Amino acid sequence: MPVAADTAPQTLKKSPGSSWQSTRTARRRFSFRTLLWMMIFPQRGQKTGLTASGLLLIVLALAIGMAAYNSASNILFLTLSLLLGCLILSGVLSWLNFSRLRWRLDLQPPFRAGQEHSAGLCVRNEKRVLPSYGVWFDLEVESASQPIEVPLRGRLDPRGETRLEWSFVPAKRGVDRVKLNAVGSLFPFGFLRKAFSVELEEKFLVWPAAVTYRIARASALQRLSSGESLRRAGQSGDLLSLRRYQLDDSHRQIHWKASARLRQLMVRQTAAEAGDSVSLWVEISAELWPRPEQFELLCSLAASLASDLFAQGKLRAAGVGEQPMFPVRRLIELERFFDALALAKPTNPKIFVSPQPNNFGGPRPMHRMHRKNLVTFAPDGARGVCAYLDGERAATA
Repeated sequence: MPVAADTAPQTLKKSPGSSWQSTRTARRRFSFRTLLWMMIFPQRGQKTGLTASGLLLIVLALAIGMAAYNSASNILFLTLSLLLGCLILSGVLSWLNFSRLRWRLDLQPPFRAGQEHSAGLCVRNEKRVLPSYGVWFDLEVESASQPIEVPLRGRLDPRGETRLEWSFVPAKRGVDRVKLNAVGSLFPFGFLRKAFSVELEEKFLVWPAAVTYRIARASALQRLSSGESLRRAGQSGDLLSLRRYQLDDSHRQIHWKASARLRQLMVRQTAAEAGDSVSLWVEISAELWPRPEQFELLCSLAASLASDLFAQGKLRAAGVGEQPMFPVRRLIELERFFDALALAKPTNPKIFVSPQPNNFGGPRPMHRMHRKNLVTFAPDGARGVCAYLDGERAATA
């Protein structure tokens, strides 16, 4: 029975983002001499180039200048002065366009490999009089092959702030980086292309990609997923803990005595039935997973299976490698498991895993045989990955 793997839970953990940055590296005392020197000799990292229209303007100015010199025409000299003045004014206004302009990256996790995600670049104009036009930002994602150019469309009024949206697709799981390499402007006439090099970088975590897996027929996992003769997880009578009341909680779960003692609404959190839920353990031994592409499929299958079981309320605990297994009762705990899968690498563990399969073909983790309804993973041929529930073949990818 093929099952389409769900994506990660659609919740956003907003990151604080990077700090506001600008092209101004050091504050200098204002003087006309300093201003003139900055225009003649640009700062380090500042690049000024001609566009096609700017090159055409210079060629036209040279032609008019030669004609004015040969004919001694004052009108041609005035025209030449006007063209050169437009070129200089374009450079000055383009330089003023970056004045007191701030920006910062605004990433909103979670991110998953192979899926398109949107990110933001916040831009703030702290000038009091002049607006900002025609600014573009040169971004680069480490896992992507091509740079991304994000333009500022329209005008940004003085004391105004906007957020530029851009999208990208993470190529692989793990720690990825987004870099802001340069900030440029063509304002106002498009004769000069002025750019400043920027060193702004922010790291983010990419979860494994979602994969489609197949559940084996007549397996315990199929009966568990179909919900046959099973009660809903979290509705048993065993009291697990108390937590604060939330808006979507039922009034029947309120613990009135504890609420009166703590002077705030507290809710009972009950444990699920042992037969209704399973635990996931991902072995990351380098001896067991020698092929990198098969190890990536392992992480994707574990993440997809955990996401589906959590959505059904059937996931009890999870663990990766030598780390101790932890309960998965809330969304933040599932995200913790995804983070562990994103950072997982094949290692040589100290925990002994029996190389001999059991009667059903699955691996036998000797240190966890006391757990019931334990899902483990093992290679399936040279490319596939198989999931075992208590040693019984349950799902393949």
